Amino acid sequence: MSEPFKNLVNAMLIREMAAHLRRVQPDFPEKSFVADCLRGLDALELKARVSHVRTALENALPGDFPTAVAVLERALAPDPAGDSLETPRSGPLGLAGMSVWPMTDYVASRGLPHLERSLAALHRMTRRFTGEFAIRPFIASDPDRALAVITTWIHDPSPQVRRLASEGTRPRLPWGIRLQSFVADPSPCLPILEALYRDPSEFVRRSVANHLNDISKDHPDLAVEIAARWLKAGDAATRKLVSHALRGLVKAGFPPALALLGFNGGHGIELSSFKVSPKTLAVDQTLSLAFSLSNTGARAAKLVIDYAIHHMKSDGDLSPKVFKGTRRSLAPGESAGIVIRHRIRSVTTRRYYPGRHGVEVLVNGRSLAKGAFTLRVAGGLSGRTRKGR
Repeated sequence: MSEPFKNLVNAMLIREMAAHLRRVQPDFPEKSFVADCLRGLDALELKARVSHVRTALENALPGDFPTAVAVLERALAPDPAGDSLETPRSGPLGLAGMSVWPMTDYVASRGLPHLERSLAALHRMTRRFTGEFAIRPFIASDPDRALAVITTWIHDPSPQVRRLASEGTRPRLPWGIRLQSFVADPSPCLPILEALYRDPSEFVRRSVANHLNDISKDHPDLAVEIAARWLKAGDAATRKLVSHALRGLVKAGFPPALALLGFNGGHGIELSSFKVSPKTLAVDQTLSLAFSLSNTGARAAKLVIDYAIHHMKSDGDLSPKVFKGTRRSLAPGESAGIVIRHRIRSVTTRRYYPGRHGVEVLVNGRSLAKGAFTLRVAGGLSGRTRKGR
């Protein structure tokens, strides 16, 4: 099993932070800072560790925010060269990578009365570690002033900064506070997306796709309208972006999204020989779905084949979650055998309950087969490690 992410915030990282902060600020209380950070650290999960170190920073840094944030900036490693996307790490010249996360958290915690100064600090820090979580309190508290600064970043030479303009303003960023005003009305952010959807960096374009996927959850017609306009650019990179951006609508079987991407319905498609195996399995084992698809229609069919696992809840009801399967084109009269494998992974975001679970095959959003399997769970429930984003 891979090392838990929480262990990246560890004693070595904290001592490295302390040494660099003392290097740039000789009166920084290095020993007490380390002691505060290490006290109770091992019992905490990742985000709680970040908050814990941030609290220690608040106790150790000068009380005046502009003075304190200048100390943090001086402790940063040199700016990554050019448009490099290589993940920087702390070294002899300064801090980068995971050690910068508590520093961005400090800016979010103490910097709200100093919006422009705080955003300037996050502009510097995001080139060493993303500021996408820290920037959101500023947007939530004063969206007009924050966007006035953030929209200038779309022309920044650093792809990390350009990405922050898109990623930091996402309405529903995972692990970040929800920007309710943008959930209700995403229009203030659309100029940022319009400027960046053909960015030369795939790193930036991926963020734009995720941002549009967020919008699609609350404004599906708007998302499809924007995607259709972007597709007129005609290049492969934009087609890839749009496909990723509309993935949620494709999973949901939203007809305008399916049509835009060329998935021409499931009519004339027949599913047979559906088999779920094994019938009984345990957490961290793999479920197999095997079936045959036939195109009985008179024209070629482009298909997106997804599947849903209907997980049992504590009250015995079932809750479906759709997963990405595969894609296939079938000529008229053509048939194809399909096998999908799904590992029932241990994740902290889901608690598994033993018993009968459902499974469903979705072709272009239409349910074409249903089955079931029995899940065994040691001790009656499970949940350990979180999946990556």
